[in-house]
Amino acid sequence: MNYRIIFYIIGWVLNMEAAFMLLPIITGILYQESAIWAFVKSGALCLILGLSLTLKKPKRQYFYVKEGYVTVALSWIFLSVMGALPFLFSGSIAHPVDALFETVSGFTTTGASILPAVEDLPKCVLMWRSFTHWIGGMGVLVFLLSLLKLAGGSHMNLMKAESPGPSVSKLLPKVHSTAKILYGIYIAITIAEFVVLLVSGMSVFDALTTSFGTAGTGGFGIKNDSMASYSPLIQIEVTLFMILFGVNFNFYFLLLLRKWKQAFSNEEVFWYFLIILAAILMIGWDIRGIYSSPAIALRESAFQVGSIITTTGFATADFNQWPEISRTILVLLMFVGACAGSTGGGIKVSRFIILIKAAGKELKQYLHPRLVKQIRMDGKSIEHEVVRNINVFLIIYIMIFASSMLILAGGGTDLITNFTAVAATFNNIGPGLELVGPSANFAFFSVPSKLVLIFDMLAGRLEIFPLVLLFARDTWRKF
Repeated sequence: MNYRIIFYIIGWVLNMEAAFMLLPIITGILYQESAIWAFVKSGALCLILGLSLTLKKPKRQYFYVKEGYVTVALSWIFLSVMGALPFLFSGSIAHPVDALFETVSGFTTTGASILPAVEDLPKCVLMWRSFTHWIGGMGVLVFLLSLLKLAGGSHMNLMKAESPGPSVSKLLPKVHSTAKILYGIYIAITIAEFVVLLVSGMSVFDALTTSFGTAGTGGFGIKNDSMASYSPLIQIEVTLFMILFGVNFNFYFLLLLRKWKQAFSNEEVFWYFLIILAAILMIGWDIRGIYSSPAIALRESAFQVGSIITTTGFATADFNQWPEISRTILVLLMFVGACAGSTGGGIKVSRFIILIKAAGKELKQYLHPRLVKQIRMDGKSIEHEVVRNINVFLIIYIMIFASSMLILAGGGTDLITNFTAVAATFNNIGPGLELVGPSANFAFFSVPSKLVLIFDMLAGRLEIFPLVLLFARDTWRKF
């Protein structure tokens, strides 16, 4: 294990976090808020610790799979712990576990909150909450790779460990160039949404925080009713951008290269949009009697479907009060999630496509034992290793999910609350049903339950393996 390179990269992550805190500091200065000193102190601590780890560049910069997973997991833990300090220093959140919960929820783009109301918080604190979504959306280490050229080793291991999806491919031969392209697309769509929201009547502060929350598919709102008080036009625009950020970014890269046929033949993107359309129509029909017109019912359906499948977590309605069919569809969408290679969470559409094809292959081989058939996606053969990886992922996913529910059950909360609380945090969505519905929060959970949900949020964002491998003996053993 190359510990020096691991802590060197963690140091750079902390240096970047200190730089990121400049945005809430500037916000606090503009609004003349005393809470900026919380960010000044937190940023200084990040910088001191970060510089102490990066003053000396390691001689050995070999970077293999094991180091990649450990670096990603530890980086996110350090990032979250230091990111929680402004909440504590400003007095916005009193309890350290609550502050960590809020911060992890921000960086993992979950959007689950322990705060009963947010409108009374300082603007700089609200900016930091929303900005953590944007930082964590594409990945802090992907951002690091877009800025730094780290010599030696396979830095693709960092991107694979942090980027969501069953597989990550390089858009260009160099990882550095790939990371730049991903962040370039990410920034461009974020700016586009910001401009659209400004033109539609949002203030600069509201447009910026909403864009950060949408881009990272996070969902921290700056109003107590999330997005319900904004105009129908703004709600429609946010719906569209949520769905766009749930698309595999490789799709946008192919569009930039004008490879139209290759882009639009992407199976995952096709099924992603088909699932969204089907869910909107089914829920729109189911809730038609609740609203004054079918158009409003469809708009509300589209927003909630877009928010849940992309795991953003914004809300314009309390869908906890909707009929059972609609609530069931939304819960199912929590597990489906967005596309691989997007900023969305969940199990991912591509995993379900591959699993369904693998199941079809196995059933055919029962009938025709000598049949030789390959699983193909987008015209390419899917290697057995990818299918095996997905199977292992699902087994560990179910084990963590069941264990989390069992621990939460000890707190005395009902089954639906526990089930959707774990689903909402593990899939990085935010709101669930019953006591954790869109109009509620997670403050009532006990400290042990919150720690479990914090683990779930990190495990969900990092696709389970990096965090779980921290607890494996072989990870730290020398061979």
